[in-house]
Amino acid sequence: MKNAFLSRNSKYMLLLAMFSFSSLVAQSFQKTALGIKTKIQALDVEVQFYSPTIVRVLKSPEGVAFKKESLSVTKKPESTKFTMQQNGDIVSLKSDKMKVDLDLKSGKMSFNTLAGASLLNEAASGASFTDFNDAGSKTYSINQNFELDKDEAIYGLGQQQRGQLSLRNAKINMVQGNVDDYVPFLVSTKGYGLFWDNYSPTVFEDKPEVTSFKSEVGDCIDYYFMIGGNIDGAIAGMRELTGQAPMFPLWTFGYWQSKERYKSQDELVGVVSKYRELGVPLDGIIQDWQYWGNNYLWNAMEFLNTEFPNPKKMVDDIHNMNAHVIISIWNSFGPQTKQFREMQPKGMLLNFGTWPQSGLETWPPNRDYPSGVQPYDPYNPEARNIYWKYLSKGLFSVGIDGWWIDSSEPDHMDFKPSDFDIPTYLGSFRKVRNAFPLMAVGGVSEHQRAESSDKRIFILTRSAFAGQQRYGANTWSGDVNSSWQSLRNQIPAGLNFSMSAIPYWNTDIGGFFAGAYKKGWGDGTKNPSFQELYVRWMQFGAFTPMMRSHGTDIPREIYNFGKKGETIYDAIAKTIDLRYSLLPYIYSASWDITKNQSTMMRALVMDFDDKKVVNMNNEYLFGKSILVAPVVHAQYTPETIVKSNEETGWNKNEDTDVAKIQAATFGQAKSTKVYLPEGTSWFDFWTNEAFKGGQEITKATTIDEIPLYIKSGSIIPFGPKVQYATEKKWDNLEIRIYPGADGEFTLYEDENDNYNYEKGAYSTIIFKWNNKTQTLTIGKRSGSFNGMLKNRTFNIVLVTKEKGTGIPTGKNYDKIVDYDGKQKNIRL
Repeated sequence: MKNAFLSRNSKYMLLLAMFSFSSLVAQSFQKTALGIKTKIQALDVEVQFYSPTIVRVLKSPEGVAFKKESLSVTKKPESTKFTMQQNGDIVSLKSDKMKVDLDLKSGKMSFNTLAGASLLNEAASGASFTDFNDAGSKTYSINQNFELDKDEAIYGLGQQQRGQLSLRNAKINMVQGNVDDYVPFLVSTKGYGLFWDNYSPTVFEDKPEVTSFKSEVGDCIDYYFMIGGNIDGAIAGMRELTGQAPMFPLWTFGYWQSKERYKSQDELVGVVSKYRELGVPLDGIIQDWQYWGNNYLWNAMEFLNTEFPNPKKMVDDIHNMNAHVIISIWNSFGPQTKQFREMQPKGMLLNFGTWPQSGLETWPPNRDYPSGVQPYDPYNPEARNIYWKYLSKGLFSVGIDGWWIDSSEPDHMDFKPSDFDIPTYLGSFRKVRNAFPLMAVGGVSEHQRAESSDKRIFILTRSAFAGQQRYGANTWSGDVNSSWQSLRNQIPAGLNFSMSAIPYWNTDIGGFFAGAYKKGWGDGTKNPSFQELYVRWMQFGAFTPMMRSHGTDIPREIYNFGKKGETIYDAIAKTIDLRYSLLPYIYSASWDITKNQSTMMRALVMDFDDKKVVNMNNEYLFGKSILVAPVVHAQYTPETIVKSNEETGWNKNEDTDVAKIQAATFGQAKSTKVYLPEGTSWFDFWTNEAFKGGQEITKATTIDEIPLYIKSGSIIPFGPKVQYATEKKWDNLEIRIYPGADGEFTLYEDENDNYNYEKGAYSTIIFKWNNKTQTLTIGKRSGSFNGMLKNRTFNIVLVTKEKGTGIPTGKNYDKIVDYDGKQKNIRL
């Protein structure tokens, strides 16, 4: 009897213990307005819904208070309906778009579709915090591990010169550099995005068993998961979180000429004048450094160089030729500048080695005469105010159209670990190092917008960080080498950058360091090795968001390569003409970015479910219709290997082993391999020959043509032949239809410059092609703006081998349609 009582008592005690434990678990988390808070394995963990598709995860050592204000994230959490359910140790939170599971015992999180399909899991090893002394401040080094599916591919993390597209099995040390721009955001072929919100030096590593982010400094682990359904959707989530991309002026999509550097006002204006004389289109000219004088006056933001005696007249002369000018500005100042003298007493300069290293213009730098140049602290709002004050007074006031913000990472030479201890307005330089370009570019952008809305902000910059798309900036790939390998590297570099949610990117056409091609060839422009590389790079550049020729050692203006009727000159001119013919398509694609969070340079994996394109690093879509397959191997000359980097490349006196080769004959046809993704058919742009997707073909090439293929169902508008982007109205566009599938295209137009489009001052016309009935519907025009065409002509071409090939010639139309804004149906 006693044993029976003890047995019943033991069962009672066991049930009581189980109930108490269950109650303890049930009370071990707290529901909040955004999600839940809990403590797991000595960590405070918080899950926050920022929207139905975006979740933020915060982790920190238990009981340790911290304050985190994101430099990248602009979105405030929106009121999001979610449900919460507990099943044992697992708490599940559901919005109407996704499900998030948190294991209350291990702390492991997983992100899933509503249907229960796994998207991303934290690894069992999870998060770790290691004590770290950050310049006297007690903080942590942080690490978070994830598990990726064996077969998924990931992309993004900014721009790397790795020559690879997929980030699987990569280890990347993310510290901003001249030719590497790091953005800690990645996207997956499973349709999600992951943003690691940290600004310190960070190592990303993907191994078969675990994928991790490890940052040197962090008071907390702070990351965002976003579900998009596809890569476009994930990018849209990142832009929702960190800011949308505004419109650039139409003229920024024309052709830009630059070099290191135009040494006088007359030379700069003369280049524009020469292009107009030759009838070669040009929209922009760029003035590089030292218009301010010597290196002690570095970045004075004034024309102190006597070779620029009348900057207002210089700018007016350029404007009177219907061109625009942007100018080099830096994030550092020489000791004799007004900016340096105002900022230094206020502790707004960062005292570490930067470019230039000597006050004298000699190579190598004469360290007996240090330049004294120091970067400024863009994290400090007062410093940003001072920066704009001088920029506005010295350059904006004379009518400069945009800013070339060089060294925006910034240059960090003679690096010492103690440099990271240097204090900034937001803590140690180590803590905020990678966000430098975001703060520097943002300071200029926000101040200009506050001062004037008449002119859209246009910034060309050498580095970027998460969220920079909101500032009207186009990032270029830095001082890259003039070599075929470097050209090959630019394609995956630009595609990964674009998949980092920052849609505007470009590269120095021809590569920056080209001195190796001069030996035995004068200025190098007649060296066939450089001519071939330059033309192929030019053809690639025509299909990037900014077409800009720039470099040192060898001049890049078209007239240096010969004259009309000569092969290389004609190839360059033809490529520029092709770019201008596509301006209606390109400008409409830019609206698709602003309105629909699209991307202009598109890795093929974004649009095609084809395993062969998962790591394809030499082809891409430009917009959503044009497949670009640049020629990235020498066909007419030896593929000379040129070695240099952004520092050693400055040794312009270095002898090289580049042998002088015989003059090449560029007349004969060559060939290259092109892969056409499956799931559609394709038209050769130059011949309209049709191909079924899912196969590799051999394409005959000539020096003046780049392999281009148009997806079936595409509708592409072509603009008039012009000398600059706005020379002629788009009142007589050629509209090409590539049959074989249904298609749709939205033609966008506005006032071309200013921000009235944000108030609704723009128009769209939707073209739809019904392949079954062979009918084109031109929809009713939506919207209006000052100067809008009320009546116009559309010249319709249903492409065949005989019609609609190559650059438009104004012949062989199927229908000529007078359009007054009302819907039209055209049977072809």
